[in-house]
Amino acid sequence: MTGTGPDIQDIDTTRPHPARVYDWFLGGKDNYPVDEQLGRRIAAIDGGAPRAARANRAFMRRTTRVLAEEAGIRQFLDVGTGIPTEPNLHQIAQSTAPDARVVYVDNDPIVLAHASALLTGTREGVTEYVQADARAPRTILEQAARVLDFDRPVAVSLIALLHFVADEDGAHDLVGTLVDALAPGSALVLSTMTADFEPENVHKGIAMYAAGGVTLVARSHAAVGTFFEGLDLLEPGIVSVADWRPEEPPSGEGPVSLYGAVGVKPASRARR
Repeated sequence: MTGTGPDIQDIDTTRPHPARVYDWFLGGKDNYPVDEQLGRRIAAIDGGAPRAARANRAFMRRTTRVLAEEAGIRQFLDVGTGIPTEPNLHQIAQSTAPDARVVYVDNDPIVLAHASALLTGTREGVTEYVQADARAPRTILEQAARVLDFDRPVAVSLIALLHFVADEDGAHDLVGTLVDALAPGSALVLSTMTADFEPENVHKGIAMYAAGGVTLVARSHAAVGTFFEGLDLLEPGIVSVADWRPEEPPSGEGPVSLYGAVGVKPASRARR
């Protein structure tokens, strides 16, 4: 594992933290009362928020399985990993391909404190954790290259990450730099918040996070599409994460306010 252990003083338990609120939505135990309080307030105005968190995790599992089984990808780079929640990405990938190599990336001391849970992969494969900021994609690529061969296809996952990165803070530079470094046949997996389905509830939730000092960005369908320019979208394209190749019939509980998609890099798009 790259990096050193976190100083407990780096973990602020007096303010809500997005990763811990997300953990609470998923029924996890790695959160504090302040996170639960915000989670309950959000759920009170948007009862679909916990369901969206679960749908997002299910989207990660399905996309990883599709890329490992159908696309034959054996290398995965998960940026903005978050607090580990089983099954983790490497467990999905290595259940299909035991020799899969997985690199997790996060800069959060909370995640680093739990990183050992991300390193329990197969003997045939490799799992590694890199402590780096998502806004430093070149650093991520340099560190990940110790484990991954970027001359071969890599699946880059940005799951529920980009709604914390505004366009003016380099969201497109982040995605573009990562995709430009990938070999043809590589994939970009992305999920991000939208207000297209339930604008009132989403904007209320954004305001609650803002009150806790966290900036969130809700993007339209067209705005999400700009991250996939030059890539070949797998069917069904950019849809609510619950509608991306679902394995169960629709729940009928309403939309999930997260867009998700998978784009594959064609041979015509040169590496930089």
